[in-house]
Amino acid sequence: MSASYWRQVQEADFEVPADRPLDDLTAELTRMLGSNDPVVRDGTAYPALATWTSRGVYDDLLSGLGDGMAAGLTVGLGEPESDSVFRRSFSVLVLGECVARDNAAGLVPPGKVMEWGDRIFTWYVRERDLRGYVPGKGWAHAIAHGADAIGTLAESPHLGKTELTVLLDVLADRITLPAEAQFVHGEPDRMAAATLNVLRRNLYLQLALAPNPPAVRSDLLLVLVDALRRTNPYYLTTGE
Repeated sequence: MSASYWRQVQEADFEVPADRPLDDLTAELTRMLGSNDPVVRDGTAYPALATWTSRGVYDDLLSGLGDGMAAGLTVGLGEPESDSVFRRSFSVLVLGECVARDNAAGLVPPGKVMEWGDRIFTWYVRERDLRGYVPGKGWAHAIAHGADAIGTLAESPHLGKTELTVLLDVLADRITLPAEAQFVHGEPDRMAAATLNVLRRNLYLQLALAPNPPAVRSDLLLVLVDALRRTNPYYLTTGE
């Protein structure tokens, strides 16, 4: 469809158009997630899919939508720097929205959420395009977006201690992998926020009381927590 069509959808507060089947609209938006035009990708496709998911438009189709986003994580995987990163990076954002919707409404079986988590983990440690902002094409930000999705997974009631520990392992594996350039676009902060989401699930207490607790002084931990709160107010506070 033309840009004017989707502009009208935006201006209508992303109300679902009644002139086309939802399946067709979703397929087009999914293709648009891979666009190298940030207006198409960030400004239209992602907010439309995220809004419809959070509003319950896909409640009866959530498993299928999530599976489609999980499939997008394999598109061009392994390429160091190409436009295929946009499809992967924004697919994981929408997949995170699917998990968030299930967290709120309990719409898919626990095994499906676990499957989505496995797909995210596999992609996250294999992603080779680590660019944050791509001049002329906008945000790729695969590492940050993946961390956001992992942080949402950490809030799933389907995950227990074992699965939450896997989340920490994945984040640790990702940040210790060799990289040609430093993360300078907020990726470490997003990964830290995801880690805190895991620890909020009572893992922090279990770590502190373990027979061999981490060798971290409590005063230094408090300094770190204070710094994270000051530098990441959006991620570390809840809105009203």
